[in-house]
Amino acid sequence: MTGRLLELSVRDLALIDRLRLELEPGLNVLTGETGAGKSLLIDALGLALGARADTTLVRHGAETARVEALFDRTPEPLIVSREVSAAGRSTARLDDEAVTAARLAESVGVLVEVHGQHEQSRLLDEGWQRELLDAYGDHAGLRAEVARAVERWRANRAAMAELAMEPREVERRLELLRHEVEDIAGARLRAGEADELRARLDLARHGEAIARGAAAIRGALDGEGSGARDAIAAAVREARSVERFDARFEAVATRLAGLEAELEDAASEVRRLAEGVDHDAAALLAAEERLSLIYSLERRYGEDETAVIAHGERAAEELARLEGLEGERRRREADDARLLAAVAFAAAELSTSRRAAGSRLAAAADEALRPLGFRAGSFGVEVGRRSADDDEPAVELDGDAVAFDATGADEVVFRFAPNPGEPARPLAKIASGGELSRVALAIKQVLAAADATPTLVFDEVDAGIGGRTADPVGRSLWALARNHQVLVVTHLPQIAAHADAHFRISKRERDGRTVTEVEQLDREGRIVELAAMLGGAAPSAPNAGDGGLVAVGPGQGDGGDEAVDLDIAEPRDLAPDPGLSAVGSSLLASARELLDAAEAWRGRPVVPA
Repeated sequence: MTGRLLELSVRDLALIDRLRLELEPGLNVLTGETGAGKSLLIDALGLALGARADTTLVRHGAETARVEALFDRTPEPLIVSREVSAAGRSTARLDDEAVTAARLAESVGVLVEVHGQHEQSRLLDEGWQRELLDAYGDHAGLRAEVARAVERWRANRAAMAELAMEPREVERRLELLRHEVEDIAGARLRAGEADELRARLDLARHGEAIARGAAAIRGALDGEGSGARDAIAAAVREARSVERFDARFEAVATRLAGLEAELEDAASEVRRLAEGVDHDAAALLAAEERLSLIYSLERRYGEDETAVIAHGERAAEELARLEGLEGERRRREADDARLLAAVAFAAAELSTSRRAAGSRLAAAADEALRPLGFRAGSFGVEVGRRSADDDEPAVELDGDAVAFDATGADEVVFRFAPNPGEPARPLAKIASGGELSRVALAIKQVLAAADATPTLVFDEVDAGIGGRTADPVGRSLWALARNHQVLVVTHLPQIAAHADAHFRISKRERDGRTVTEVEQLDREGRIVELAAMLGGAAPSAPNAGDGGLVAVGPGQGDGGDEAVDLDIAEPRDLAPDPGLSAVGSSLLASARELLDAAEAWRGRPVVPA
């Protein structure tokens, strides 16, 4: 069975010092005295499955508790480990990779399903009953269709809510947006315009000083008879003249000619700059008014021209949206009707399938409950609908306005009639603890074919169950274990007798510390353990248990027998007490008969006593 739990190793967890449990396919049963640590092994498995780490579980005196689980996988087993430190730190590994507890739960949680009393209590929740029915009917696809249809309808409704503005508010917003759009568009702004205007006005304010400076520069360059250009030109002529006699002056003449050209360019640039200073009073007034307009727009719409332009674009988009609001609202209202019809169609499809699956589940669960002590017709599945209130949305199904959500439009109720002559009532209102345990087991057995979980764990499945119904429960668990690996913690010998592998959990004192130990029992060991479970009490005689079983160790016959607690004695150390042979032999005989009956029911040959 791929994915089943092969081995569970635990170290320094509460009473457990070191323990290794090698599990078998089929039905694995854990028995032992109360407080020995049976449920502690389930807690350890929970840690390996990613459950929340509890530092109080770290064994006293140890720094860390460690749990390691091996799962069947090809070509090599999957190794899962979890460590919890006394300081509160938790680490997890999947094979050799460090992972989070959430990743551990996601990867390994699908391999094991744990059913405790909490899970049985969930069976009373009608929402959970609907989930079970959908799992049985394989409704994942239909559920997804309903969820998608409802999500589309809800999204459209949310958009409609955003469109539901009061008309006067819409008109006010339209008027404001039109003003903003016209205000910004009419200004015809461009990025950087304000900087250009400020520079232009700065030049105009200093125009006189600029003109005086430019005139002085031109005088120095072009002054009649004393200008730099005339002096350089004369120097160039002299250098060319000397060059004819001394070639060394050629370079000097070239450099001076370059200076002459530079001075001419400089003079031209000075004239251009001086002419560029705006002295037109009307133009300067217009520039000041333009800059004032830009400042006004920036105060209202943004810190610069770019921000103002962007605000105008957003306002234009919002204006277009609001101007088309009425048309959008009409389209959304038409879509609402269409999307609600799609919800109704998907919900009706799911409802039809649920009703058919409910009939099948009721018949199958009822059949599974008969061997567990219930009469035919004791279990039923009711698929109904709730009428929508006046203020909540509804879909029309079969002429009725019914409420709905993402799970559909159905209410599922498991009904139970355990007593002849009494009408069926909702399971939550009638089932006792023992009845609930058996109903939960029957439903799990019915769902087993559709459940791909390799390993199922039942902790305290026998809660509220008496001896009369325990054997049928054991048979159901054994039948369930034909398709799954099943691990059961039980106090009832009638259930334990059906085990494929039987483990006894016991407490021992070692070096002054209490430790939990586990032992897989052979057939004779199982008979002794079943006898102890049938006796169900601690020793009361000096060397005998209430069931008449005593230790028969090496000292027997020498007066060295010592009283042994029946719950922790080794099978080879127990035998009928000659002094109480009737009671002890009766218990052992009853245990053997119990085991023989279970094996005979399973088709195995009975082993002679």
